[in-house]
Amino acid sequence: MNDMTTNPALAHSGLAPSTITVDGHPVSITTGGSGKPIVLFHSLLADASSFERITPALLKTHHVIVLNLPGFGVSERVEGTLEDVADRVGGAIKAMQLPQAPILLGNGYGGFVALMTAIRHPGIAGRLVLADCGAAFSEPGRTAFRGMSAGAAAKGLAGISDVAMRRLFAPDFQAAHPELIEERRAKFIAVDPQTFHNACAALAVLDVRAQLASVTVPVLVLVGEHDEATPPPMAQELAAGLPDARLHILDGCAHVPQLQAPQQFMQAIEDFIA
Repeated sequence: MNDMTTNPALAHSGLAPSTITVDGHPVSITTGGSGKPIVLFHSLLADASSFERITPALLKTHHVIVLNLPGFGVSERVEGTLEDVADRVGGAIKAMQLPQAPILLGNGYGGFVALMTAIRHPGIAGRLVLADCGAAFSEPGRTAFRGMSAGAAAKGLAGISDVAMRRLFAPDFQAAHPELIEERRAKFIAVDPQTFHNACAALAVLDVRAQLASVTVPVLVLVGEHDEATPPPMAQELAAGLPDARLHILDGCAHVPQLQAPQQFMQAIEDFIA
């Protein structure tokens, strides 16, 4: 069932909000533009607004659908695994009844969700853009997620916001862009805590390396040169395990390149998504 409502206040952005109901659970999106459909999946540490710097360019050429992943916006939280999150999102995409299989573009946690959605729902995606994610974390990476979850349980999300910002942006970039950092810090602190804990637990055990061969659509794997959260070796392993993938390292970027360097990000993807 697709329950559409629009808000004229968003008209200036070229995007309008909608709610899709999947088995009784709401998934909120914003949509706009026309052309080939592209669905944007945001990071765990950065909400759907992290795409604001690239949506104006995308709206010129594509039908853009920006997801609020489960637990963000008015999208109902999923009490389960990453597979359950992917099934909720997959149900929402199917309910949209798009005229062709969309491009799925995910950043960070959104990249993992997009990849899992493609694995669990063959044919749902025409191609994938996976920015700053991977197929499995190293043991230090798994430990980092457990540590962040424990820290958030003890001190709240505000108490680990410095750690979160370091995982999103390199120190030099933070120093040069204090207003952006404080804006993103506020967005992070507003994340639903249980959604954060659930995602950390899921990412700490994630390993889809054996399932990559089933993803036969073309994939563009991107990674920021200075990404500490999902470092370049993870992207290299991901690209190597996919049947039809190309790898692009974004010079000077960290975990959210579409926020840090939107023009560079768009240049990296424009031919692939055309």
